[in-house]
Amino acid sequence: MLKNEEGKFIINTYNRQPDFTPLIIKGKGTLVWDEKGKAYLDFVGGLAVNALGHAPPSVIEAAWEQMNKVIHTSNLYYSEPQIKLARCLVENSPADRVFFCNSGAEANEAAIKLARKYSKLYLGSGKFEIITALNSFHGRTLATVTATGQEKFQKGFEPLLPGFRYARFNDLDSFRAQLNDSTCAIMIEPVQGEGGVHVATVDFMVGLRRLCDENGILLIFDEVQCGTGRTGKFLACEHYGVQPDIFTLAKALGGGFPIGAMLCREKVASGFSPGDHASTFGGNPVACAAALAVMQEILQEGFLDNVITKGNYFQDKLRLLKEKFPGVIVEIRGKGLIIGVELKEKGSAVQRSCQEKGLLVNCIGDRVLRFLPPLNVSREEIDEALEVLSRSLEEVFSGE
Repeated sequence: MLKNEEGKFIINTYNRQPDFTPLIIKGKGTLVWDEKGKAYLDFVGGLAVNALGHAPPSVIEAAWEQMNKVIHTSNLYYSEPQIKLARCLVENSPADRVFFCNSGAEANEAAIKLARKYSKLYLGSGKFEIITALNSFHGRTLATVTATGQEKFQKGFEPLLPGFRYARFNDLDSFRAQLNDSTCAIMIEPVQGEGGVHVATVDFMVGLRRLCDENGILLIFDEVQCGTGRTGKFLACEHYGVQPDIFTLAKALGGGFPIGAMLCREKVASGFSPGDHASTFGGNPVACAAALAVMQEILQEGFLDNVITKGNYFQDKLRLLKEKFPGVIVEIRGKGLIIGVELKEKGSAVQRSCQEKGLLVNCIGDRVLRFLPPLNVSREEIDEALEVLSRSLEEVFSGE
């Protein structure tokens, strides 16, 4: 069996199990199939990557057309898909400029570098520290894993990069207490995804903007997971009426193609000069063509409103499940189609039971089930997922 060979050749950084983890060979819409022909309803979606589901026709067409023109060219030269995508992103966001890369971690790395460079140039040579939230997740590079406010991701990689402080999410006073003369920026996820789907409050987000303005520092939003339509707005920060100085995108932006973007205001962009930062594959023509197709889909009239409607429908149905299983579901959190269901325990067992019944969900730790279906998921598919979840909860918690 092919997947049994994985352990011979691939470094063991993912907790795959040959007797349990499926080998996905095909996907269409919200469905994927394994090597045995078993179908699964995919509510993991590549961890918020497959915004339009598997094999979306518009993305395939755009990528194929571009592949027949040019697959890659150096950033020493102009690129038509890159310029078109940058224009689309700027016209639909608070940003004035874009830097393209290949992933969320790279986008956040670029944001960290830009914040430091800009601040040293214009705010003072001693300003380099960035305050992030406890329970956050910003990536796996050495800088972004240091920015991540979770020790479990940092263990074994010490000494970590200097220049980061941590404060409590949704606690403005905690962030204020971490400010000092070295602070150059605050970096926050409007919705903490890997941290368990915790949603920022309006007062917190508005307060962070005010805090940054009062202290002359930058505000950075990590929208890698919660951006590109996931919450029912193109950017999650739109729910709060708050504009960042820098923000980052990735995951859903390429609809399955690897791409990341760091975007910022004109003044902040002046912190970078030629040679300060670069990416060989950043802004790849095929990835940019695919991302432009994704943008054109999600910006169609009514698309994002439907994400909000379906997200509300999903959460309403989950609340009924909470009533059906009293004491089992602790809390339901989310915005749009990023939803977390916190259980009292046994999240991994519920995840496994769902998978056996044909539903793929993600478990964070052993308590939070994270749902990240395609943004064009149907109500019927949501109902099907809920029915499987109900049977799995019954199976795992029967007799309690």
